[in-house]
Amino acid sequence: MNSAIVAAPTIEQVRVALRKPLPGLDAQVAMAPSPRLFDSSAGAEPRKAGVLLILYPIGDALHLPLTVRTPDLEHHSGQVSFPGGGWEEGDCSLQETALREAQEEIGVSAAALEILGALTPLYIPTSNNVIHPFVAYTPRRPAFRLDKREVAELLEIPVSLLLDPATRREEDWLWHGAALHVPFFAVGQYKIWGATAIVLAEFLALLGDPPSPD
Repeated sequence: MNSAIVAAPTIEQVRVALRKPLPGLDAQVAMAPSPRLFDSSAGAEPRKAGVLLILYPIGDALHLPLTVRTPDLEHHSGQVSFPGGGWEEGDCSLQETALREAQEEIGVSAAALEILGALTPLYIPTSNNVIHPFVAYTPRRPAFRLDKREVAELLEIPVSLLLDPATRREEDWLWHGAALHVPFFAVGQYKIWGATAIVLAEFLALLGDPPSPD
């Protein structure tokens, strides 16, 4: 597939996009593995979590950071994810949870961030969590400090790269003994899939992204 030249969105375009009605499931399914549950079928009440999609400029291009999780974590080890984690006693809101976790995991202070809006909550079957994504902006690249217990590597990704149709791929995997059809974003050596790709799909749809891969 040939890469297309994709215009980098501006932060003002993002602000306008986040004032629109959220596309929700209609956009999320474009990058969802198949089969996948979107609602809890477990008896236990899902745990709530907050994650943060942070935008910042490098040159004229908006970027966002994703973390590569360390291999010894209980859930989603080795995968690419947003900074974030579970709600804890003392958190006033899930937005506060997302900000707290971003500071703990990658060293980004809440005081440096402007919250632009929220995306549609997403159920995570493997961990029985519901993640609540928030979009934030800072006008300067953060001075990242990684918590090496949780974060093996930080990826700084141009939003325009994720909007490029050539970045989107699909494969059939055998996952925990079951056949799974997996859309993903191919970024260097990494495959960004699962919940992270699903959240990104809704965000990019708000910006007028191309359709999912054939």
